[in-house]
Amino acid sequence: MKIDDAINDFINYCVFEKGLSDKTKESYYNDLNIYKDFIKKDNVKDIDSDDIKKFLKSRSNSEKSSTIAHNLTVIKNFHKYLYKEGIVKEDISVFIDRPKLQKKLPKTLSIEDVDILLDIKLDSKFDYRNKAMLELMYGTGLRVSELVSLTLNDIDSTNCIIRIMGKGSKEREIPLGEYSIYYLNKYLEVRSSMLKGNDDNKLFLNNHGRGMTRQGFFKNLKKILKEKGLNTDISPHTLRHSFATHLLNRGADLRSIQEMLGHSDISTTKIYTHVSDDKVSSDYKKYHPRVDKEV
Repeated sequence: MKIDDAINDFINYCVFEKGLSDKTKESYYNDLNIYKDFIKKDNVKDIDSDDIKKFLKSRSNSEKSSTIAHNLTVIKNFHKYLYKEGIVKEDISVFIDRPKLQKKLPKTLSIEDVDILLDIKLDSKFDYRNKAMLELMYGTGLRVSELVSLTLNDIDSTNCIIRIMGKGSKEREIPLGEYSIYYLNKYLEVRSSMLKGNDDNKLFLNNHGRGMTRQGFFKNLKKILKEKGLNTDISPHTLRHSFATHLLNRGADLRSIQEMLGHSDISTTKIYTHVSDDKVSSDYKKYHPRVDKEV
């Protein structure tokens, strides 16, 4: 089979059988086309494991290990598909190891800095909106894409839950705390005055009466951080990391955090245990009475 035809068949399989999103589909196409252009072989039966190894080596000079790992994951899935469908006699990628990734601990805010960030004076309808968005993000650990995608129908004030459509079209429910509910309701009291004649069902609106965008929220966050003298390198995702870390530090179960964050694999959630380990070590050195004892 021609490699172009094989790539198209594989992508179609991923879309219709695995529910691949448009963004991920584009990423798969990009990775496989770069791979195809490098190995310069027309038929998939002519590809061998050395082709993959040479490709990965060529990428190591210019790409991050995380990018190479993603490239290899797509390539492995591609060759696994070819073997599974009987297009080739063996999976040539099966014994190729993934590159070791250097795990970076996520940046988090201290509880004190969160309090400063969320201490917003409510003078205008936009202040109410910003306050509600930040309280909701820190109170639930939402991704910024999930936050700006919320509609009025996703909030269940009666049962104090929020329904999220996350990655891979997986729905989850997250409990809402008193702060989130209170300031969300305060915002909803002024939301209608922001519509400007539009009929937008998005929960959070911009100054044009349309749904807030990721870029718009990021811009507002930067402005608030600057006004409060906090680190402006903080991203919306920092609030998500802070949510998880603060829960874990206060004794929350890792499985519960995984569920609230919408992680499909608990290994993704476990990175927060490393952050907490740092906190444990710091607290031990700070508070144990015999740490600095001279002998």
